[in-house]
Amino acid sequence: MKKLSAAEIIAGLPRLLPMIMSYAASSGSLLIANAAQLVTFAILARSFGAVEFGVFVSVTAVTSIAVHLCGLGASECLVRRVARDHAMYPVMMGHNLILTLTSGVVLVLLGIAILPFWMKLSPDPVENVIAILLILITNIILVRIILLTEQIFIGHSQFPAANRSVVGFAFARTAAAALACLVFGVTSLVDWAIWQFAAHVLVLIVYMWSLRKLGRPQYRIVREEIRLGILFATPFIFRAIRQNVDLLMLGIMANPEVVGSYGVVRRIVDSSYLSIDAMNRLVYPGLARLSIDGIHNAIGRTKKILLAALGIGIGSALAIFIVAPFLPILFGREYVSLVSFCRILSGTVVFLAIWSVAIDALGAAGYHGPRAAILNTANAVGAGLIAWATWVAPPLGTFVSIYVIEIAIMIAAWLVLLRLARNSRVAAQERSFTT
Repeated sequence: MKKLSAAEIIAGLPRLLPMIMSYAASSGSLLIANAAQLVTFAILARSFGAVEFGVFVSVTAVTSIAVHLCGLGASECLVRRVARDHAMYPVMMGHNLILTLTSGVVLVLLGIAILPFWMKLSPDPVENVIAILLILITNIILVRIILLTEQIFIGHSQFPAANRSVVGFAFARTAAAALACLVFGVTSLVDWAIWQFAAHVLVLIVYMWSLRKLGRPQYRIVREEIRLGILFATPFIFRAIRQNVDLLMLGIMANPEVVGSYGVVRRIVDSSYLSIDAMNRLVYPGLARLSIDGIHNAIGRTKKILLAALGIGIGSALAIFIVAPFLPILFGREYVSLVSFCRILSGTVVFLAIWSVAIDALGAAGYHGPRAAILNTANAVGAGLIAWATWVAPPLGTFVSIYVIEIAIMIAAWLVLLRLARNSRVAAQERSFTT
C-alpha cells in the first residue's frame, strides 16, 4: 500500500474538514444537551427535596423504558427510508405518527391503571391521578414525537437542524425547570407535572412548525416496517434492564460508598458514549443509501468508520483515565473508590465503539433481526451474568462481567456483519452472472 507523504496528507485535509466540522457540531450538541439535562436534574433535586425527588426519579425510570416502546421503533425506518429516497418522507412520517399515538395511548392507559397504586404524588387521589397522567403523556407521547424531529432532519441529512433540535429541547426543559422552581417557587412534583406538560406542548408546536416545508404526512401503515421497528426497539428495553441490575445488586451486597462511587462512574462512562453516538448519527444515512442493493456495498465504508470509532473510543477512554484523579475534587473526598472504579471501567468505551459500528451497519441495511438477536441475547444473558458475578464477588465481579459482555457483543456483531456481507456479495455475483 502506498505511503502518503506529509504534503499529500496536508493536501487532503480540506476534503476532511467538512466531515470534521460536522462531527464537532454533532458531538457538541449532544454534550451540551447532556450538560443541560444535568442542570435540570440539579434544579429539580434542590427544589423537591430528597423524598419528592426520589419519586420523580422512579417515575422517570418507568417512563424512560416506556418511551422506547412508544412508536414501536418506527423512527429508525424513517431515517433509513428517507435517507434513501426523500420522497418517502410523507408516508414514513404518517406511519410514525400513527404508531406513536396508538402505542402511546396504550402505554399511558396501562401506566395510569398501575402507577397510582404504587406511587403517591399527592394525598388527594384525584390530584394524584391527574399528575401521573400528565407525566405519562409528557414523558412518553410528547417526548417521542419531539425526538422524532431530530430523526427527520437526520434522514434528510440536515445535520445542523438536527443538532439545533437536540440542543433546543434540552434548553427548553432547563428553562422550564428554572422558571418553575427558581422563579415561581415550585417545590412539588404535582405542580411540576403541569409546568413540564406545558413546556413540552410548546416545544412540540414549535418543532412541528419547523417541519412544515418538508411536506404533509400521509397517514398509512407501512406493514413491512412494523416487525423491523419492533426488532429495533427491543434491544433498548433489554439494555435498560442490564444497566440497572448492577446498581441493584451492589445496593444489596456492597456498602453505600461503593454504590455511590459506582453510580458516579456509570454516569461518567455513559456520558463518554456521546462522542461515539455523535459520529454514528452522521454516518447512518450514508450507510443506508450504500446498502440499498446489498450490505456488501457498505462494508468498505463501515471499515473506514471503524477506524474513526476506534480513535474516538481510545481517546475517550484515555481522557477518563487521565481525569479520574481529579474527580474527588468535584464529587467529594468521601468517594474513596471513585478514581479506581473510573479507571477500571474506562476501557469499556473502546469495545462499545467497535461493536456500535457493526450494529449500526446492520440497522442501516435493514438487518434488524440479527441486530436484535445479538443485542437482546447479550443484554438478557448479561443481566444474569452481572447479577451472579456481583453476588459472588462485588465489585470485582461486576467489572469483569461488564467487560465480558462488551467483548462478546463486539465479536458477535462483527462476525455476523462480515458473514452477511459475504453472503450478500455472493448473491450479487450470482445475479449478475444469470443476467
